[in-house]
Amino acid sequence: MLIIGITGTLGAGKGTVVEYLVDEKGFHHYSVRAYLLTIIRQRGMAENRDSMFNIANELRSQNGPSYVTDQLYLMAETAGHPCVIESIRTPGEVMSLRKKGAFYLFAVDAPPKTRYQRIQLRKSETDQISFDTFLENERREMGTADPNIQNISGCKVLADFVFSNDGDKMALYRQIENALEQIGFPISHK
Repeated sequence: MLIIGITGTLGAGKGTVVEYLVDEKGFHHYSVRAYLLTIIRQRGMAENRDSMFNIANELRSQNGPSYVTDQLYLMAETAGHPCVIESIRTPGEVMSLRKKGAFYLFAVDAPPKTRYQRIQLRKSETDQISFDTFLENERREMGTADPNIQNISGCKVLADFVFSNDGDKMALYRQIENALEQIGFPISHK
């Protein structure tokens, strides 16, 4: 079973990569965000980035750095289809998924102002923030020595492919196709 993990900076286009893999290549999607939001709703917490950050770190601290993605992997394993797990946040998640089989990590990035404009347009429950808060959230999630806390920079270093999403969607799609071709995924598959 092929597993592609998606990591990247806030608003870089992780969801666009996922949509392409699901819609054009037939991948099944497993979302860390959706998993965390389910727990946040069960606990009656505010649906915002702080809650997601805190719940994810709590789960990792109690159960290990790869706990959330391991749970998603178990769900994906029963489906038996190529799958995409979004959004990988710790090097421990990467290492755990690499041990499970055919796993590749895709990282996506774009300039901060471009990414901020994107999150303002998508208007999700966690994106209604100022540019300063956006930058502060990003700094908080970029790197740490604690294996249970988000470390996007550490994940990006481990990525098999890094996509620059500062152009149009077609440019991003070409990068995805190139990566799929390099890993031997059938390009005509859907």
